[in-house]
Amino acid sequence: MLKAVIFDMDGVLIDSEPFHLIINMRIFDELGINVSEEEYQTFIGTTHEYMWSSLKEKYGLPHSVAELVNMQVSGNIEYLKNEKVEAIKGVIDLLSEIEKGNIKIGIASSSPEEVIELVINKLGISNYFRAVVSGEDFEKGKPAPDIFLETARLLDTEPMNCVVVEDSEKGVKAAKAAGMKCVGFRNHNTGNQDLNRADLIVDEYNSLKISTLRDLF
Repeated sequence: MLKAVIFDMDGVLIDSEPFHLIINMRIFDELGINVSEEEYQTFIGTTHEYMWSSLKEKYGLPHSVAELVNMQVSGNIEYLKNEKVEAIKGVIDLLSEIEKGNIKIGIASSSPEEVIELVINKLGISNYFRAVVSGEDFEKGKPAPDIFLETARLLDTEPMNCVVVEDSEKGVKAAKAAGMKCVGFRNHNTGNQDLNRADLIVDEYNSLKISTLRDLF
């Protein structure tokens, strides 16, 4: 039975990957490393710590992982504070419908908590979420299920009664590993993500209703 819906944030609530790419490519250039878009796509849906740990090891970067993460987070925050950002089309209507159906809503994002709070406040949607969980608090990021299991715990809901909305392959794998239903949101700016393990795949939120979510059970 549907009792909670858990949303990823980047690429699901806000179309953030285009500006993440710009900021990260700028950082790669400053560091003097050549990271292809194909390689970069393998990090979509993972934590900043995971990406920079991998790149530090591969390219022999002298900076600490914490320093590299701070460069990325600072760039993202500066962008979010100074540029106009909007929620992905249709997602606010979906959040409203879910809330009216007395279904709990949470966020489980790999982004740092500071960035999550900045995004949901700027979009004016913070009031919808009963739990906000950041991947920076977990040793194992997606595709490990830890972040989704903790979000379900905070929502006081069994994993089997949760639906996750994800746009990345790693996110879908994490949701299924947590024993949850999963909707794959195909965001073309997220790259070529394999969402086939999701229980349902949609290209736009206008086709996703609370009745559709209930039908997954």
